[in-house]
Amino acid sequence: MSTRARTIVIVHAGTSSPSSTKLLADRIASRAAELGDGHGLETEIRTIDLGALSADVSNALVSRFVSPALRSAFDLLRDADGIVASTPVYQAVPSGLFISFFQALDTDLLIGMPVVLAATGGSARHSLVTDEQMRGLFAYLRTMTAPTSVFAAPEDWSEGSLSRRIDRAATELLLLMQSDFATRLRTESWGAYQHRLGSAGGAETAIDLDTGLMRLATGG
Repeated sequence: MSTRARTIVIVHAGTSSPSSTKLLADRIASRAAELGDGHGLETEIRTIDLGALSADVSNALVSRFVSPALRSAFDLLRDADGIVASTPVYQAVPSGLFISFFQALDTDLLIGMPVVLAATGGSARHSLVTDEQMRGLFAYLRTMTAPTSVFAAPEDWSEGSLSRRIDRAATELLLLMQSDFATRLRTESWGAYQHRLGSAGGAETAIDLDTGLMRLATGG
């Protein structure tokens, strides 16, 4: 296990101040850092506030232009060791801004990245959103999503069950970060994944000539 410092990046789409969505993400990340301290592991926490990037995200989806501010956010995610992704839930779906941000992201950027999913909503009726909708999005991005997701309705904040769930998610995140899973996966099997032209790492330029179509094109 590497003893280098780890970086957790919080991505949240909270809209109020203070924001329960950000608070939930802060608790998960802080707990993971606290657990890391107990293992002699230094952890830094960085935050991406999507509210400040809303115009940049919209422009990126429409024009494919990535602003310097949005590029900085993407770079922060690329260099992270773990991510806590937190969104408010409206009418049983994650925030449109939250979804749009990850739709604008290079689909190769987060391969193997440890991620904890978190969400807040006004009712427990929204509690399945983390597993039914968010988990599918991050599966498409090929992240290593923690088994435990965390949802909090207003009545949950004073309940011990929320703290226990945060502990579980934070422990899973810490263990995945400690193992350097993302780095090892990319080093050992990056070429085994399908990549899009212009994607992260440049590995998409390594054309596989040993396919039926390429053999036909080259007269082989």
